[in-house]
Amino acid sequence: MRPYQVGGRTLVLEQAGSGSPAVVWLPGAGQVGLDYLNVHERAAELTTSVLYDRAGTGWSEAAELPRSAAEVTTELRDLLREAAVPGPYVLVGHSLGGAYARLYAQRFPAEVAGLLLLDPFHEDLHAAAPQEARDQVEHMHAQDWPEPTPEQLEQAREQVAPQFAAWPEDVRDRLVEHHLTKAWKAGLLEDRNLYDQVADELRKALALPDVPLIVLTVVGHDDTQDRLWPEETLRAINAAKTGLHARLAASVPRGTHRILHDAGHGWLHEERQDAVIEAIAELAGSPGAGEGRS
Repeated sequence: MRPYQVGGRTLVLEQAGSGSPAVVWLPGAGQVGLDYLNVHERAAELTTSVLYDRAGTGWSEAAELPRSAAEVTTELRDLLREAAVPGPYVLVGHSLGGAYARLYAQRFPAEVAGLLLLDPFHEDLHAAAPQEARDQVEHMHAQDWPEPTPEQLEQAREQVAPQFAAWPEDVRDRLVEHHLTKAWKAGLLEDRNLYDQVADELRKALALPDVPLIVLTVVGHDDTQDRLWPEETLRAINAAKTGLHARLAASVPRGTHRILHDAGHGWLHEERQDAVIEAIAELAGSPGAGEGRS
């Protein structure tokens, strides 16, 4: 990952491959650019592919979290210009990153060739979820989470390390340690304004531009989700999410909604690389995908 100076901060970005439109990955909360390395390398076989870490996450410079979606999208736009990555872009946003990808397209429509949203946050999800889930989320956001003990870290390491078995050895250990010591807390902090400020920013923004949009919804097993929610609650959350994603896809003329029953929320880009790459190939190859839009 190469450092760039943007807005008085050092941000890291890596690009691979060649061609247009460039694919830009927007990580979910608690994740970083290198979490998408394997699928990024496959995307780079099709066109230019870009990974980055938002300020306050990964190996970019620290920033106070949470941040507004407007701040995050302006920062990304400035970073892409500083790194000389020409638009328009296919934005691939995962979870929280899906909210940021949407707002980028709403604010800068001429710079977006297509959108791929991986189980994205939706501004109406909190209201549509069961009361038990809403209460639990508010409780989590109100907590001041302590640093894990050495014993907890070791136990977590045994659980996390297998997740990264497919990553190259030179980044595997760095990613495991980062998730154990920093990423989990950054994810919790980034989420704290998700259901109010970020949701409100999406509601008040202009409509999505008329670009190809693919929304992938996952309803398969996810370790984190299964630990958080009882089965009945998780089933209700998935039903609400699926309906909202379908509505989102139908909000634009070229929207497509696909449901994946064999992947979980956190690592769908790894568990179903094939579905992600297939969608990228469709979006990057769409007529006019390399041309700006107004």
